[in-house]
Amino acid sequence: MDKRDYYEVLGVDKNAGTDDIKRAYRRLAIKYHPDKNPGDKEAEAKFKECAEAYEVLSDTDKRARYDQYGHSGLQGSGVHDFSKMNVEDIFGALNLEDIFGDLFGSGFGGKSRRPSARGARKGYDLETVVELTLNDVASGVEKSIEFTRQDNCEECGGSGAAKGSSPMKCSTCGGNGQVAQAGMGGFFQMVSTCPKCKGNGTVIGSPCKNCRGTGRIPKKRLVNVKIPAGVHEGQSVRVHGEGEPGFNGGPRGDLYCYVKLKEHPFLQRDGIDLIAVVPIGFTQAALGGIVEVPSLNGMKELKISPGTQNGDVFRIKGQGLPDIRTKYTGDELVQILVEIPKKLNSQQEELLRKFAETEDKTVLPKSKGFFEKLKQYFNNNK
Repeated sequence: MDKRDYYEVLGVDKNAGTDDIKRAYRRLAIKYHPDKNPGDKEAEAKFKECAEAYEVLSDTDKRARYDQYGHSGLQGSGVHDFSKMNVEDIFGALNLEDIFGDLFGSGFGGKSRRPSARGARKGYDLETVVELTLNDVASGVEKSIEFTRQDNCEECGGSGAAKGSSPMKCSTCGGNGQVAQAGMGGFFQMVSTCPKCKGNGTVIGSPCKNCRGTGRIPKKRLVNVKIPAGVHEGQSVRVHGEGEPGFNGGPRGDLYCYVKLKEHPFLQRDGIDLIAVVPIGFTQAALGGIVEVPSLNGMKELKISPGTQNGDVFRIKGQGLPDIRTKYTGDELVQILVEIPKKLNSQQEELLRKFAETEDKTVLPKSKGFFEKLKQYFNNNK
């Protein structure tokens, strides 16, 4: 099966910088991590695919070879085949603890790399989507967001052990969370995650009935999130400490609220400008006049100059959206759509015929240019 384009896998363009690639990988790694999708083979495959794409695009030399020669250019460059690796081995191959420490400010927890009893680690970050209108973007807004997260079990306090008991040190690894095995010929040792405690360093003899020994139960959570004016589709607002509980006394993760824009019935966004397409009659276009156009602040009067052509654009200053950094406000661009009536009553038809008699099509500037080009074309192709 052919491999997908690495830029497509991470959802970035070919000019993406290092930070953009890290952010994209971070989001996808959280989304598809096996700890977040237990038993989901498709999510595990996507997690491995993202890891492979990140390994290449985060390395200057490998990325250059890939950009020039594609997947075939990476042969012999040391790229891992993550599709055949165990998830726990990927952490060692990519040194993901360092990578996620750089991205999150702490390590990336997981069943395959869960911290030992000696180290406090930050909990998982969470993602959610907040839908905004263009009016919300224009002024900024505070939204109430409801989501479900894994929280510490109140019955056992997050330990996973039943009341009156506590987790015990793992007898297999001695509480280290890792075991060492002799390699080929006994010349070196291979260190791997302890199969008994899954890297925790402790095991639970009497599991809590409320959480079944996991120490976590799903709970609904409602938070108010302030969204600044000028945000764009796909941008996120981080809410500190609203993620899942940390491990071994570590801090909670964060909640990332990604913006999705609700479609407006009359306006489209173009950066900090807004675009409206407004139909007018051909007599209005010819004679000019005042027309009402939609805006975020209600209907606005717009002066149309005589001789307005189909597709002409008029600008209304200061009726756009604010720039999130400079706070400068854009404009509203009104594109004119000249409508030609499909049916005329007898009076309208008579008036138009009289008007047509006054026209000299050969001296109209645009018509003259068109017919001259048309005549020249056919004369040259005889």
